[in-house]
Amino acid sequence: MTTDVTDTGLGTIRAGILGGGFMARVHRTAARDAGGELRAVATRSASGSRQAADELGAGRAEIDVATLLDAEDIDVVHICTPNATHADLALRALEAGKHVICEKPLATNADDAKRLVELAAERGRVAAVPFVYRYHPMVREARARVARGDVGELLTLDCSYLQDWMLLPTDDDWRVRSATGGASRAFADIGSHLCDLIEFVIGERIRSLSARTRRVFDERAGQTVDTEDIVAILVETESGALGTLLISQMAAGRKNALTLELHGSLQSLRFEQERPEELWVGMRRESRILLRDPATAAPDSARLQRVPAGHAMGYQDAFNGFIADVYAAIGGVHPTGLPTFEDGYRSAVLTEAVLASAATDGRWTEVAA
Repeated sequence: MTTDVTDTGLGTIRAGILGGGFMARVHRTAARDAGGELRAVATRSASGSRQAADELGAGRAEIDVATLLDAEDIDVVHICTPNATHADLALRALEAGKHVICEKPLATNADDAKRLVELAAERGRVAAVPFVYRYHPMVREARARVARGDVGELLTLDCSYLQDWMLLPTDDDWRVRSATGGASRAFADIGSHLCDLIEFVIGERIRSLSARTRRVFDERAGQTVDTEDIVAILVETESGALGTLLISQMAAGRKNALTLELHGSLQSLRFEQERPEELWVGMRRESRILLRDPATAAPDSARLQRVPAGHAMGYQDAFNGFIADVYAAIGGVHPTGLPTFEDGYRSAVLTEAVLASAATDGRWTEVAA
């Protein structure tokens, strides 16, 4: 169960943000919604920090990362920087005694991610990764229905995460090059969200997988590309359920189409992130669309529903719920379903398994526990 941050006894949580792009704005909004105070921002340069501080409404702009991490008036550091910097910045933040919220991927390899898990435990710090799709109320509803046996035995999964922002050869981003984004792009960027959501909802892990990847353009905007655009994966879960996963950043017209469909021996469930107010329930004799309603929802779903039925909730609401749980955890509460560095490590393990399988033309690969 969660508690509002104002009830934790800790007082106002003071936040610092590293980075100044889109995700920094999302973190800023969620931190304020949770009752936090944005004390400082730092980017790669003093001028960039000043601009970000102005845009985010921070108390001050720090001249560099080290200054922000050393600041005594910051309780939690939000890391919203390019992927290749995450592990080092999270390490430095933990060593400085801060609680940490680090954008995914937590690290570009599993060894670094595991080291961060161990350090967070050693220092007794709250350390979280924003797998925020867990915080859609209808995801929690699906999870509750699976846990109480409504779907019966899980048989198959049909899941995907589709975007189109890299469809054209002129589309470019720092993520396309491994030096800044890591060895994987499409899977590490969005496939990680999909796999986290699958394991969270079904309550079991992916045991093995077979993956193929495709890079459509070897160059973008005149620069070499060395990461994948598309990933297709076959998976087997611990209970023996089989599934197909399609991840693409080149699916024309799809903006943020994360879809989770589970087929059980009694029922099927389907959640679409672009239609977050709904949960499709499929049965042999009839199918239903279940609409979000705190009056009838499972308790873990109802607690995240901040407005009455009929008042649409979306992505920022999910992110707000995540940050509220992190801040409550800093105050000593233990929220249900909070994604931690352990989940960031799990994502890194899955990423390495996908890349290993793809490197052998789809050979079945066991996923480490």
